[in-house]
Amino acid sequence: MSDVARLLTACPLDCPDTCSLEVTVAGGRLVSIDAGPANPLTQGFICAKVKQHARRVYAPERVLTPLVRVGPKGSGDFRPASWDEALDLVAARISEAIEADGGSAVVPYLYNSSAGLLAAEGLTWRLFDEIGAARVLHTICAATAGAAWQSTFGSMLSADPHDVVHSRLVIVWGANPAISNIHFPPLVQKARAAGARLVVVDPRRTAMARRADRHLALRPGTDVALVLGMVRHLAANDLVDRVFVDLHATGVDELIAAADEWTLDRTADVTGVAAGDIEGFADDLASIRPAFVRIGWGLERNRNGGSSFRAVLALPVLTGQLGVLGAGIMSSLSGAGEFSLGGPSQGRRKVNMNHLGAELPATRVLFVQGSNPAVTAPRQRLVLEGLAREDLFTVVHDQVVTDTALYADVVLPATTHFEADDLAGSYGTFTRQRVAAVIDRVGESRTNDEVGAGLAARLGLDMQRYDADPRRLMREGLAGALPPVAGEVEVLREPGTAVQFRDTFPGFEDRKARLAPPILRERAVPAYRELESDYPLALITPATHRTINSMFGEFNAAEACVRIHPNDASARAVGDGDTVRMWNDLGSIAVVARLDADLRPGVVSMPKGLWRRDVAGGLTANALVPDTLNDLAGGACFNDARVEIAPVSG
Repeated sequence: MSDVARLLTACPLDCPDTCSLEVTVAGGRLVSIDAGPANPLTQGFICAKVKQHARRVYAPERVLTPLVRVGPKGSGDFRPASWDEALDLVAARISEAIEADGGSAVVPYLYNSSAGLLAAEGLTWRLFDEIGAARVLHTICAATAGAAWQSTFGSMLSADPHDVVHSRLVIVWGANPAISNIHFPPLVQKARAAGARLVVVDPRRTAMARRADRHLALRPGTDVALVLGMVRHLAANDLVDRVFVDLHATGVDELIAAADEWTLDRTADVTGVAAGDIEGFADDLASIRPAFVRIGWGLERNRNGGSSFRAVLALPVLTGQLGVLGAGIMSSLSGAGEFSLGGPSQGRRKVNMNHLGAELPATRVLFVQGSNPAVTAPRQRLVLEGLAREDLFTVVHDQVVTDTALYADVVLPATTHFEADDLAGSYGTFTRQRVAAVIDRVGESRTNDEVGAGLAARLGLDMQRYDADPRRLMREGLAGALPPVAGEVEVLREPGTAVQFRDTFPGFEDRKARLAPPILRERAVPAYRELESDYPLALITPATHRTINSMFGEFNAAEACVRIHPNDASARAVGDGDTVRMWNDLGSIAVVARLDADLRPGVVSMPKGLWRRDVAGGLTANALVPDTLNDLAGGACFNDARVEIAPVSG
C-alpha cells in the first residue's frame, strides 16, 4: 500500500520514561504504535496503554466539534457549534465575570501533565495570567516532592536511571515502577544479576516487592517514622558517615536529636514493620555500597508527606551513599532541560487544586484543560455539587467527553499528541524529544495554544504574544536554540555524568545538603503526626497498568473493586466477589470486594483512574478522600482516607 508510512515521534504522557515511538499511518490515520529507536531507555518496548492509544484517538467519546450544552448539567446533552460561536461565547462569559467580580472569578484548572511542553506551558497559561485570572496551584501531585527536594538539595539534579546498573543496593520507596516506570525494572534486574540487593518499601506486595530481598510493608503515612527509627539506629551504632556529612551536609545533629525517641520498638509499633527488618534495612544501607534510591510519589500523599519525603532524602546523605557511580537518589528530572515560555505572575487569588470543591462557590468561570477533576479531585461529592451549579460557567477543552465535560457549558475538541507538533521533556531521563504531527487532525480539534490564541484575540490582547505556531514557540521556550528533529533524541547528559556530589551538587552557596532546612522554620526537622480517625481501614488509590490518571478510562478501566486483606475480610464476614458498602463521614459507595493477600492488614485499595460510570452510584474512591493538606506545599492527602467496610445485605 503506497499510502502506508512508518513515522517517528515521542510520547509526552505523564510517565517518567518518555518513550520514543514509531507509528504506522495509513491514509492519514493511525494504525499501530510501537517503540521507536531514539531513546535508549525505551529498550525496544512500550507500555500496553500507549500500544492501545489509537483507541482514544478514534474513540466513540472523541470530541469532534465544539459543543454547547442544551440539557441539564451532567446529562451530556449538547449541540454542535462552530469554533467562532463557541469561542465568542467563552470570551463573553470571561469578560462578564471579570467586569462583575474581577479576574479572580475566573479559575483556569490547567493540568496538562500528559501534554508536551508547548501544550503544558504555552498560550493558555499566558492568556489567563494576562487577564489576572486565579492562579491554580499544581498541588495534587508532586508539588510536595518537589518542595522537599528543593529545600534539601536546591537545584541538584536527580540521579540518572541508567546508573542503577552499577549499584549494589537498590531501594524502591513509595513507587511501583512495574506499573508507572516500566523501563526501570529491567535496569534493576541487571544490577541484581551482578549481585545487587533490592529493598522495597510499600504497603502492598507489588510485583517488584515480590522479587525483593527485603519488603517493608509499612502503614500508609508512617514513612517518616520509619526513617527516624533508622536514623536513631544508625547514630546509636556509629553508622553515620561523619566524614561525608561534615563535608556535605548541615542539620545532621538536629535530625539525629529528633530521632532520639524513636526506638526500634516504638518505630515498629507505629509503622507495623518488624523491628528486625528496620534494623536490617538500616544496616544494609550503611554497609552495602553503592546504593541507589528510587523514591516515588506515594509517600507524599498523606499529612506527613513533606516530612516523609525529606526524611528519605536524608538517609543516603547520613550514610555517605553519594558521590560514586551507582549511588544516588532518583526523583524528578523535570528541571534538567531548560525550557520556559514565561512563568505566571504572583499576587492573584490562589486556588489549591485539592480545594477545588470548596473554591467553586467563589468561581464564575471554570476553564478545565488537561484534567478531569470530577473524578480526580478530593472530596468528589463537593466537586460534583459545584460543577452542577447553573451559575457556574464551565469550559472543558479535552480529547474525549470526560466526566467533567458532562458538566460543561462548552466543550472544545483537543488534539492528541499524534496530531500536533510539540516537544517532550522528561522527568525520568536526561532527554528531550520532538513530538511530531503524524496523522491528520481528528474532527475540528485544536491545540491548547490555538485555543489560547483564539480567546486572546476575542479579549483584545496583543496578538504578537499569541502566535500559536509551534516552531516559534519552540524557539522561544529554548531561548533561540534549535529543537530536536523527529526521530532523534537530545541527550542532556550522558549516563554516568550526573553523579550526585561528584558532578552535580546541592544548589546552595556552600553546596551542602540541608537536612534541617532553615527556610522551613519550625518544620525544619521531619516530624511524625498521628492521624485520628474513628474508621479502622486505610484506603489507598494506586495507579494501575490500564490508565494514566483517568486517561484511557473511557475504554480501558480497571475493575471497579475494593481490595481487602483476607484477615480484614474475614473479620467483616466479607467474601471474594461480595458487594460491600465502603464509607466514612464524607460519603458511601457500593463496590465489589476482592480478597488480596498482597495488601498489609488494615489497608484497602481501590484503583486510581476510574470513571463515574464504572461504579454503581457514580462515586469513585475520591468521594471518601479528604481535602486536607499535607505539611509541605499544600499537597494532597489521598492516603489519609480512612473507611469502614461491611457486606451489603440481600
